[in-house]
Amino acid sequence: MDDDHYDFSRRSVLKGAAAAAVLAGTAVALPNVKVPSAQAIPRTGIRRRREVAIFGGGMSGLAAAHELVERGFRVTVYEPAFLGGKARSHDVPGTARGGRLPLPGEHGFRFFPGCYQHVTESMERIPLAGGGNVKDRHLINVETAVIAFDEAGYAPTTAPASIMGFVDHASSIVELDNLRNALTTGLKFVVDVPPQELAYFVTRELIIATSCQERRLGQWEKQSWIQFVKANGKSPAYQRYLAGALTRALVAAKSQTASARTIGQIGLALATSATGLLSQYDAGLVHGGVDRILNAPTTHAWIDPWVAHLRRLGVSFVMGEGVADFQISGGHITGARLQSGASVSADWYVAAMPLDRLRTLLTPALLTADPSLAGVGHLEDDWMVGIQYFLSRRSDLPPGHIAALGTPWALTGLFQARPWGVDFAKTYGDGRVRDCLSIDISDWEKPGIVYRKPAKQCTKREIAREVWAQMSRAMNAGGRRILRDEEIVTWSLDPGVTWSPQIANATPLMVNTAGSYQHRPNAYTTIPNLFIGGDHVRTNIDLATMEGANESGRRAANAILAAADSPARPAPVLPLWELPMLDPIKAEDRKRYRAGLPHFLDV
Repeated sequence: MDDDHYDFSRRSVLKGAAAAAVLAGTAVALPNVKVPSAQAIPRTGIRRRREVAIFGGGMSGLAAAHELVERGFRVTVYEPAFLGGKARSHDVPGTARGGRLPLPGEHGFRFFPGCYQHVTESMERIPLAGGGNVKDRHLINVETAVIAFDEAGYAPTTAPASIMGFVDHASSIVELDNLRNALTTGLKFVVDVPPQELAYFVTRELIIATSCQERRLGQWEKQSWIQFVKANGKSPAYQRYLAGALTRALVAAKSQTASARTIGQIGLALATSATGLLSQYDAGLVHGGVDRILNAPTTHAWIDPWVAHLRRLGVSFVMGEGVADFQISGGHITGARLQSGASVSADWYVAAMPLDRLRTLLTPALLTADPSLAGVGHLEDDWMVGIQYFLSRRSDLPPGHIAALGTPWALTGLFQARPWGVDFAKTYGDGRVRDCLSIDISDWEKPGIVYRKPAKQCTKREIAREVWAQMSRAMNAGGRRILRDEEIVTWSLDPGVTWSPQIANATPLMVNTAGSYQHRPNAYTTIPNLFIGGDHVRTNIDLATMEGANESGRRAANAILAAADSPARPAPVLPLWELPMLDPIKAEDRKRYRAGLPHFLDV
């Protein structure tokens, strides 16, 4: 096939306003664009090429492989380290005794909010031995949440995540100590955050909810979250908890730099899914689903079955190999060189790797062929890494996430034994461990309370002591010793964090800073046979998450379908659904924005 014929085919696919739509959705920028199916793309009669090389076996790489192999492509995934990427779990080395499994370590506990759609749809298509699928057998609702504050006068409070959560755990929720804590914390919060400031914060979120997409991208994308909620001049509690801590508890993002559009939209999506008013979200206030987790270690419950299923479908996996560079000639990728020196030749190439790895591949030749990829150099990444404490006593708290608001390192956590429904002592380790407290560390740059140093300046042991001290101070603030030093049997920090001799993290994630959307790549490039996957790609959820990575893999697969002139149906790519009752207000805001007027609530 000569280049002229190929270029004509490419132009017929990626043309005019339909260019992004053909790739199964244009993210939040154009939510009402009708997306044509692959069958609607003009056919060219060109011989279809089928070999796909995917570099990276994380969320985006596995998702792309899944969609492509189901549509008849021959797929090979090259992964230098571990399948599953930042979503994987790992066995803690040397901890198994007496026929038990090793203690389960995680990159960080997994969180599947009700607004996640692509990840859960993929789970439904992963069959399990004995029947059923990953979603039905391993994804469970989290029924409560513990809200703790790192400040004197606040007490940790257990709250239901749904009506059924309240019914199932009413005895713990209405228990005297918990009611006292709720009253104490509630009264102090009202005092510390004046009612007018709380109302103002709610109004700011309503502005996001009723803004047209043009304003979100043209105005709110360019502001940081802390600018948008106008924290300057507000009370310290407003700045610390509403403007700051909630942002850090949700994602590894700093309120001073995070895009207001991104933070506002994910907050809106979480709230919308919680209402239960939209059938597209499998969640609601009655039955839950707003917060979901896996009921076993991530790799065991999800990644291993997924990889096994893909192997059965015909996907090949080459482990211990990563791409070193791409060869390019005539504006096309002609081959890839692996880190071992071996060469790979394919029809289509997908760079489905973290941001820091992608940067190393952007050679002058590649940037000449697609100058838009230079924007990748302007994107920023950050750390969000987990540590697990294995404890000799099973927690008696109802199963639920812990948000330790205001902790210097922005900690969130989860006791795993109860929601997993497992007897840890019989299943894992040497018989001494009865529970695991898995904690995510989201801020690695603020000084701690023990060593007065940021996490990035601490040793491994110092990090373990510091995290435990911060979480203990927040959780034990109500007078009850929920966390006890003497109950720690052992702990495990994500092995992706290393000291050699300086601290490094093998798994950073992109953070959505204000104005960064313009620099983020699409899943397709102007190099006709090169595609991009990863949580840094433009997606509807617009956040560095498993969901965003999965969506990007689908977008890359759909771009290949289009470029290959395939008759197969594209992989579903879904928007963040919003309440249709808000559409008339958004339409009015669109008129105001185009006329250069502010949002009617922006006073």
